Amino acid sequence: MGILIVSWCFLYPSTKMTVEVERKFVCDAEIMRKLQDIGAECVGEREFGDQYFDSPDFLLTLKDFWLRCRDGQWELKSPAVSEAPAETLCTRYREITSLPVIQSEVSKIIRESNCSQRKQIGQTEDTPICSTGDTKWLNELGLVCFAEFRTQRCSYVLEREDGAVRVDLDRADFGYCVGEIEVLVPEGGDVNAALQSITSIAEQLGLNSEKKVKGKMDVFLQRNRPDHYNKLLSAHIL
Repeated sequence: MGILIVSWCFLYPSTKMTVEVERKFVCDAEIMRKLQDIGAECVGEREFGDQYFDSPDFLLTLKDFWLRCRDGQWELKSPAVSEAPAETLCTRYREITSLPVIQSEVSKIIRESNCSQRKQIGQTEDTPICSTGDTKWLNELGLVCFAEFRTQRCSYVLEREDGAVRVDLDRADFGYCVGEIEVLVPEGGDVNAALQSITSIAEQLGLNSEKKVKGKMDVFLQRNRPDHYNKLLSAHIL
């Protein structure tokens, strides 16, 4: 059984940033039937590749920042601040897709971390602001690829009165499958409503687990980068 991703995508102007609220889960053999029963329509299949980048000492991911390039398109996920109550089964990330903004955010994190380290050993030189070159900025900031994998995805859409629900069935090339319910809201929007929507959809699909399910990145790191994985566990990031 493949990965299930339910995505409720609100349409907002591209200039606005969004917050991704999501819950992962394990699919059972009945998921496809349940999707059909609630009226989900298959809208196509595709395959894509992801590369994730960080410094050798994990300056980004230890702060819960995830820099990704998906088939040439850059995205930075950062922890989202919200007044909504914490939900142990869900994660919340602010999504940035503008490359100049991504470069500025990442440069700031690296620079602040390096400044803190230099103060401890009496150095003062600053990390340079990154260039606009396609990959030169990665080298300038000392970023390297720590994870790379491909995913096969079959997508469904379910039309609802309160918005269209997208359902993605994914399978990573390292053999892991996991489910995900995702709601995108505008930054500063109603995250609590998103959490309620996720709970409602999960109930319709019969997902009653109270245990948080590992995502693709968790499993990839556990299998292939155990040192990195253990550091993130110790920092309570994963």
